Amino acid sequence: MTPVYDVIILGAGAAGLFCAGLAGQRGRRALVLESAAQPGKKLLISGGGRCNFTNRSVSAADFLSANPHFAKSALARFTPRDFIALVEKYRIPYHEKTLGQLFCDGQAKAILNVLEEECKAGKVDLQFGCSIEQVTKDTCFRVRTGQATYESAALVVATGGLSIPKMGATGLGYRLAGEFGLRVEPPYPALVPLTFDEQDRRRWCDLAGVSAEVVATFGKRSFREQALVTHRGLSGPAILQLSSYWARPVTGKAALREIRLDLLPDLDFSQLVEQRRAAGDRSAVKTILAERVMRRLAERWLEVEGFTQSNPSLRRLEQRLHGWALTPTGTEGFDKAEVTGGGVSTAELDSRTMEARNVPGLFFVGEVVDVTGHLGGYNFQWAWSSAYAAAMAL
Repeated sequence: MTPVYDVIILGAGAAGLFCAGLAGQRGRRALVLESAAQPGKKLLISGGGRCNFTNRSVSAADFLSANPHFAKSALARFTPRDFIALVEKYRIPYHEKTLGQLFCDGQAKAILNVLEEECKAGKVDLQFGCSIEQVTKDTCFRVRTGQATYESAALVVATGGLSIPKMGATGLGYRLAGEFGLRVEPPYPALVPLTFDEQDRRRWCDLAGVSAEVVATFGKRSFREQALVTHRGLSGPAILQLSSYWARPVTGKAALREIRLDLLPDLDFSQLVEQRRAAGDRSAVKTILAERVMRRLAERWLEVEGFTQSNPSLRRLEQRLHGWALTPTGTEGFDKAEVTGGGVSTAELDSRTMEARNVPGLFFVGEVVDVTGHLGGYNFQWAWSSAYAAAMAL
């Protein structure tokens, strides 16, 4: 006899588990199907193993989407304060880092434990190691796995994106959307390191490990955080933030590829150099650069720029330091991307419920949707908020 549920949730990540627990506690008989052998694999490695589970300040402006307003409804209905209250209910110690980012004091497993306890409270059935072979719908949804076939009145797709395939990421959610006639915005690696061409690698990549606080700019977007030189190009929070915009597919016009780094944000470099020189510091340029960025980077900068002690050269150098122009050639790809940009088109979904407009009972939540957050807990908050919206509609 085919097991029958009120709702089947595909995916036991952050969004899938949270949605299942909420639905179960609302009296829905819920089943979670997960292809991996255990739940929350990406959650466990997030935030350096401490899980940046939300951010104190979240708005739709912190997300990329073809519809920049889509996330507003879900984010308003389940806020960071709501998830923080859940964390505090379970007495999980946490702390705030820069820019409102909240991390567990201990390991990310604490957040996974919360989600599992919420599922237990909702009497949710969890099945692991289930490969999804077919999903169909007539009077109900039928999900066939390698082990069994299940039926339900509703189906929630929480399968995530393509990032970190070694953790089990697949394109299942996008394939299912296509099978039900829903449009998918092209997926791309987001929050991902950028790579240089061979010439720039020779110039800079032997400095791998050198970092500096910068303002990184691409088009109209700027982020002030650390940038890090790697063996292949650039990484660090400022670059990861910018990458989500840089790597975003562009159609209908030539893509702008150049990024700019301000290595001396808020500093009047020429004025400070003149003050130091007046005080007798003949190496003022080198001294100031070494104070503001790591000495190895400062020395390489002067070498590449061919700096001389003349004032015209000083002015040109200052312009370059405030606007170091670089043209990455690509990204480290889905293997190193923290999240996937693009996804199921928001035009296909009801922003209040996450339900497909033309397929009653079909919901998409979390990373599989074309809503991609900045670095700093925003993608987890989208998981919680979108899962809540779907669970309340079930």
